[in-house]
Amino acid sequence: MNTTQNTQPAGLQAPRAKMQAQDVRVFYGEHQAIKGIDLELMENEVIAFIGPSGCGKSTFLRSFNRMNDTIEGCRLEGRILLDGEDIHAADMDVVMLRARVGMVFQKPNPFPKSIYDNVAYGPRIHGLARGRGDLDDRVEDSLRRAGLWDEVKDRLHAPGTGLSGGQQQRLCIARAIAVSPEVILMDEPCSALDPIATAKVEELIAELSQQYTIAIVTHSMQQAARVSDRTAYFHLGELIEVNATDKVFTHPQNALTEAYITGRFG
Repeated sequence: MNTTQNTQPAGLQAPRAKMQAQDVRVFYGEHQAIKGIDLELMENEVIAFIGPSGCGKSTFLRSFNRMNDTIEGCRLEGRILLDGEDIHAADMDVVMLRARVGMVFQKPNPFPKSIYDNVAYGPRIHGLARGRGDLDDRVEDSLRRAGLWDEVKDRLHAPGTGLSGGQQQRLCIARAIAVSPEVILMDEPCSALDPIATAKVEELIAELSQQYTIAIVTHSMQQAARVSDRTAYFHLGELIEVNATDKVFTHPQNALTEAYITGRFG
């Protein structure tokens, strides 16, 4: 298997790996969906996972916060590390793992609660707020960072489900960052959104990358080119190539990558 890692120019300090997948294999019953992948998610980078439908990119993404644990018959072999710690270790608290490695799904999924309570939910259950004032500040800060505060500040107690699709997705992002995660996983977060809402989420991704490590699955190569620092190309459960995004799109190292990018298949 030909995988190409990007290299760091001489004289610059190499970025630190926030998460590492080591020989990760994922099975659904007897079917092997992911075939021995090694990949690092670097601190404060946006990495895009691209590839044809069914190539395993979403399955691989969900492995980073053990969301596949919820799927009957799914099992993972290999190791995934968060700051050097095995996320499958016996003493790993999965609830805390998912607070540290947040997730934004393809379809906006606000809770059937108010806008305020959607964002406050995580800090409440994790005991992160010291009193109502602290919780108010955390909700406002999260909504501001999600670019939503000015649109909802006068209706915080209205249902989150009453927002537009794009606003709901930004509410879900606010909900994810309210618990101060270190990594944010995004599984096609714009696929259900119109172009204007998509542009707002993409701007938000660029801003959030200053503070978080972000991995995004996208079916849009244009979106990957716009938002990511590195791009990883998947094909039939294998990681074919990973490199700086501009290199993947202008000088792919693998014929399969080139065929996909030029539209010959996929």
